Amino acid sequence: GLFVTEQLMWMTGVETGREEMIGDGAREGKLLRRFKRGWMWNQFFLQEEYTGSDKQYIGKLQSDMDKGDGTLKYILTGDGAGDIFTIDESNGDLHANKRLDREEKAFYTLRATVVNRNTGKKLEPETEFIVKLHDINDNEPKFAKEVYTASVPESSVIGTSVTQVTATDADDSMYGNSAKLRYSISQGHPYFSVDPDTGVIRTALGPGEMDREKREHYQVVIEAKDMAGQRGGLTGTTAVNITLTDVNDNAPGFSQNMYQFSVPESIKAGHPVGRIKAVDKDIGKNAEMSYSVVSGDGLDIFDVNTDRNTQEGVITVLKPLDYEKTMSYTLEIQVQNVQALHTHSQGTLPTIATVRIDVEDVDEPPLFERASYLMEVKEDAALGAVVGSVRAMDPDRTNSPVRYSIDRRTDLDRHFNVHSGNGSIFITRPLDREEADWHNISVIATEFNKPLQASRVPVYIRLLDVNDNAPMFASFYETFVCEKTKAGQKIQMVSAVDADDPVGGHKFFFSLDTEGVYRGNFTVRDNGDNTASILTRRSSYNPLHKSVYLVPVVITDGDFPMQSSTGTLTVRVCTCDREGNMELCNAEAQTSSAGLSTGALVAILLCVIILLMIVVLFAALKRQKKKEPLIISKEDVRDNVVSYNDEGGGEEDTQAFDIGALRNPEAMEESKQRRDIIPSDTLYPPLRRTAIPSQDNADVREFINQRVVDNDSNPTAPPYDSLATYAYEGAGSVAESLSSLGSASSEGDQDYNYLSDWGPRFRKLADMYGAEDSDRDS
Repeated sequence: GLFVTEQLMWMTGVETGREEMIGDGAREGKLLRRFKRGWMWNQFFLQEEYTGSDKQYIGKLQSDMDKGDGTLKYILTGDGAGDIFTIDESNGDLHANKRLDREEKAFYTLRATVVNRNTGKKLEPETEFIVKLHDINDNEPKFAKEVYTASVPESSVIGTSVTQVTATDADDSMYGNSAKLRYSISQGHPYFSVDPDTGVIRTALGPGEMDREKREHYQVVIEAKDMAGQRGGLTGTTAVNITLTDVNDNAPGFSQNMYQFSVPESIKAGHPVGRIKAVDKDIGKNAEMSYSVVSGDGLDIFDVNTDRNTQEGVITVLKPLDYEKTMSYTLEIQVQNVQALHTHSQGTLPTIATVRIDVEDVDEPPLFERASYLMEVKEDAALGAVVGSVRAMDPDRTNSPVRYSIDRRTDLDRHFNVHSGNGSIFITRPLDREEADWHNISVIATEFNKPLQASRVPVYIRLLDVNDNAPMFASFYETFVCEKTKAGQKIQMVSAVDADDPVGGHKFFFSLDTEGVYRGNFTVRDNGDNTASILTRRSSYNPLHKSVYLVPVVITDGDFPMQSSTGTLTVRVCTCDREGNMELCNAEAQTSSAGLSTGALVAILLCVIILLMIVVLFAALKRQKKKEPLIISKEDVRDNVVSYNDEGGGEEDTQAFDIGALRNPEAMEESKQRRDIIPSDTLYPPLRRTAIPSQDNADVREFINQRVVDNDSNPTAPPYDSLATYAYEGAGSVAESLSSLGSASSEGDQDYNYLSDWGPRFRKLADMYGAEDSDRDS
């Protein structure tokens, strides 16, 4: 077996197949048995932070098979084997080569075995053991934070918990007192204390001493010491910043007892007069204040509200001010906190202040007695009649006289006027309720000496109705009566309208005109409901005798003075069937009914006038239309054919052209000017031509050549080619035909090269015809 001769702790061995005393058990006389392995052990202890210069000896491993002849070899494997830990291969001595820190690694697991040095055969099974490091107090306590932040309400009772701090120690808490900590306060007396075991910080003074308004911030230094706080222990510190939070322990108050403001009497209701502010040592919600008017002669004239942004009391006007009535007001304003006060509250400033408000005099415009006036007048009132009167006065102490006028923008037709001195409104033009039953005007009052000081008031004038309009038919009535009918037959119902508006409503009476010539034919029955029925008084009507009847109906109203009018009902005599339905009326009735209305005639006349105007406009446009230019495009400067739209009379027409002019060019007038250029006889006199004997067609060729020379040498010729046609075809013509259609020779027999000799204008023609011959030959 393998055993230890020197060690720092217990090591036990178990022997298999034989009894052997090993380790401390041998010294104590204790017998141990080993069954399967020749040796075993549990753990070694090694002190951390070794400061010696030599290797630190841990212990010695020795096998019972070691005879000391050097045939055995000890081998070490595991954590740090060969680097941190080494073993002597010959004798089994175990050493630590480096300085170890338990806080970095608390133990190491190693394995050892024994082999034959020569053969390498394993003589002992591999066994695992542990090397633990003994802790020493080499680490000071450390807090979780370098700086803590905490708060506690001011005026708290003694022992109120503020916060808790916690420190830790990296040393072994299971071995000695290296990690046992104690807390203490090194800075912060006498305001705070700390529990030595838990690190809980508490207040140490009463409510009267912990006042935020006196001191708000505190810094407390807490110390943690290991070794249970004994001498020689290591310490760590942290800072705790403690803030006292505000409580409403101070009542608000005014810094002065009297406030004074001045305000003009023209200030509008709701406008601010001034601001007052109380003082409160608290902050935040605890400093929110509320102002109120508690007494004074301006209790119902002024009010005070709190500005939540500035915590100021804003005094505002509730009602209009009048300097002439009251020149100053006095108010008593109280201030208090919105939040409830703390039990330990205090306050030295007054909570009620006196406010005096002086009213300043302002030159005001005249003031009417009423905000508006309502007047009534009959529509038939005479011109100059007084409708009513308005009254205004200067509210200032000067009491200046007032002048009245009407705003003409509200009375464009000038129906009314106002007396400038006393404000009486009278009629200046006739009134008619049926045109306008209300007149709304504005009366202006100005100070006599200060026209800019003016005010106005609305005046509503209602026109009262007078029965000055006669009733009339509600519409145009026209009906028919059958030739064969019966007496008392109703042929039409009529009603009436009246522009007047009586108080009790309309009441109309209908009757037949006493002077009517048809009283024996028709009668009127008043229905009593503002309608009437037209009845027949005969059983038959002869259209040949009378085809149209005009029945006069008298309509009378029931008001005073009574008004009446006569309406005419047109009745036509028609042929009817047995059921009384109209079948045919006489010619007079048909013509009358078929006639066109005035509106239709006007429409037809307008259509005729519009058609005439369109025709005249079209003719004028056609007259102004310009003729087409001779040359359509200015861009085309090549060959242009001038067409004169002259047609010949055929072969027998000998008057169309004198062929003698072609035969005898000298016969042409020397002064004849060209039609395609501007004549200029003075600058360019006619060119003299040489007479050439006429032989067959040679004279024609010479004539054309001469014209070509004239055009080439004439600088006034237009910049384009003009083709003049000198053709006269017909049988037996002495000039023969110039057309190629009747020629015996084909175009291919012609030689057009001679055209190139005529000048640049004909060279293009020679190229065109020459190209056609080349194409045809190919």
